[in-house]
Amino acid sequence: MTFTPRTPRIVAARRLQRRRDRDQSRRFLAEGPQAVREALAAGAVTELFGTPAALQRYADLAAQAPEVSPVTDEALAALAETVHPQGLVAVCEQADVPIGEALAKKPRLVAVVAEIRDPGNAGTVLRTADAAGASAVIFAGDAVDPYNGKCVRASAGSLFHVDVVRAPLSVIDLLQDSGLQVLATSGTGEDDVDSLLDGGQLSAPTAWLFGSEAHGLPSDLIASADRRVRVPIYGGAESLNLAAAAAVCLYASARAQR
Repeated sequence: MTFTPRTPRIVAARRLQRRRDRDQSRRFLAEGPQAVREALAAGAVTELFGTPAALQRYADLAAQAPEVSPVTDEALAALAETVHPQGLVAVCEQADVPIGEALAKKPRLVAVVAEIRDPGNAGTVLRTADAAGASAVIFAGDAVDPYNGKCVRASAGSLFHVDVVRAPLSVIDLLQDSGLQVLATSGTGEDDVDSLLDGGQLSAPTAWLFGSEAHGLPSDLIASADRRVRVPIYGGAESLNLAAAAAVCLYASARAQR
């Protein structure tokens, strides 16, 4: 049997495109072979939908899925959120962990995205944090849902590699109590990344705070941090975007810690 857009399982899976339904069911959609591969490796997949052509092309992935459901091209298009879907969409279990559990592992590098609303930026920070060796990414306050389809795609599978935490904005005390120095990124920070790297301060276990591109970090978070840090601009650019700034800061810590 090949499922169509009106098949009840397809209708139910489509509801996961809405945050309310993702939160209620504790499930989400991962689209495309790369995301599906990482989700399977993490044991997060409950069902794999695929067109017959895609299931044949990615037979190795289909063989690992606990349940495989062939779908028409129209049904796959209804599940996918990209213009040119690649034929596979998996239903996955959410895997975020409580902040206490994440901090109990004594991470040396953590990224905190505070009230970031753009899912593409959030997913890119997830991917960058994973690449830099961070153990956890904390979505603090009224931040975007880490299981938003665009965030999942932008993370390129890294969503399944790090501890994903959802926490209130009052997270700084917990970070500091666990032994992390908390560095708030700010365009007007009194310290700059290069100076901290040269001075050896970035070798300590660190949590970096990143705010939205539009509004930056909330003022109380900036005030509560151990240091306020800017990325130096050596040319004529006004600033860096969030993802680029996060890459500079996280990799500076990664280098110092190694």
